[in-house]
Amino acid sequence: MQDPVAIIVGAGPSGLATSACLNQHSIPHILLEREDCYASLWKKYSYDRLRLHLRKQFCELPRMSFPDSYPTYVPKDQFLQYLDDYVSHFKISPMYQRSVEFASFDEEAKKWNVKARNVSSGEIEEYSARFLVVASGETSNPFIPEFEGLNTFTGEVLHSTEFKNGKTYCDKNVLVVGSGNSGMEIALDLANHGARTSIAIRSPIHILSREMVYLGLNMLKYFSCGMVDKVMVMLSKLVYGDLSKHGIKRPKEGPFFMKVAYGKYPVFDVGTCNKIKSGEIQVLPALESLRGNEVVFENGKSHPFDTIVFCTGFERSTNKWLKVGSFIKPAESYLTIYESVSIKRWKYCMCLRALTNYSCFDQGDDYLLNEDGIPKPSYPNHWKGKDGLYCIGLSRRGLYGASADAQNVVNDIKALI
Repeated sequence: MQDPVAIIVGAGPSGLATSACLNQHSIPHILLEREDCYASLWKKYSYDRLRLHLRKQFCELPRMSFPDSYPTYVPKDQFLQYLDDYVSHFKISPMYQRSVEFASFDEEAKKWNVKARNVSSGEIEEYSARFLVVASGETSNPFIPEFEGLNTFTGEVLHSTEFKNGKTYCDKNVLVVGSGNSGMEIALDLANHGARTSIAIRSPIHILSREMVYLGLNMLKYFSCGMVDKVMVMLSKLVYGDLSKHGIKRPKEGPFFMKVAYGKYPVFDVGTCNKIKSGEIQVLPALESLRGNEVVFENGKSHPFDTIVFCTGFERSTNKWLKVGSFIKPAESYLTIYESVSIKRWKYCMCLRALTNYSCFDQGDDYLLNEDGIPKPSYPNHWKGKDGLYCIGLSRRGLYGASADAQNVVNDIKALI
């Protein structure tokens, strides 16, 4: 291929959308993916009953609509078929099993240098291009919080990315930790398969139906966020009643405000609330510690469980490999290192330190992403940084936001070249 103009990191829907748009403009690029397939979160790490929470018109990738035959809320299998067709149609060719370990901008060459480990061979491969697109998304690495005694738990512990369905958990005591959409849906699936299911809810949450969210999204075109939030809360109270007696509290701030301000999605109820009201799913307070098969909760009470499913989200890995800014002196004295090794060896040590020590780079105010891997610039200017650095799918607007980001980035790249 020609020398790449851009390097994309991540072959999830965000990376695929960017690659498709670049191909449409015949802009040569490389798409690096650490897994052995594209959309690995959907293909390998999602539960069976998963489907898109928003209507399909809000979840399309650029330049290709869902088939008319697809239902309004697309299930996992059909979404994967859509992605397969998308990759084939736009001739997208990811380079698999390339785990990016380092990326920095070369001021002299005006290019991004990327080092990726070939997972198969273990070798480090180097790439360079004028533009770098971070498309590794909000869901990079599964996260399980540390709890006292977790390593002593005698039952099964798994993250939501390891859960497929509730078939093997019939008649077992299962605790779901986390009350986001994944936690609520996994709890429902467990209850439907006969598991004695409990869910630990730490914080207040908004619960809305899909129809409410659709109404709210349309209302936002004409009314303020505050007005729409008032309507959503009113409808939620009418439909679900007072959930506090079941252990669920509503936040003081509205659902759409929380989505924009904190990236916190409301819960899209698909039947879990009825199970909670009927007692088939027990709501418990925040988990505090574990001892053997007993789980101790914030209220001091404890309950035995056979399995714990942690639906506690993800950590972004960007800050581990993306190095932006000027190189600064580490805490250790250069002089000490210089006196102990040759100049050549000292330079090597500095390069190695740059690869492993995040503090060696002064990020400055122009750094695009913060330490949590979220863009510093506010929407709608979140996708563009300095020196040809971009990010896709980090606007906290789901697939709709990723699609818009991809088109903005590629249009910008096209204008610059």
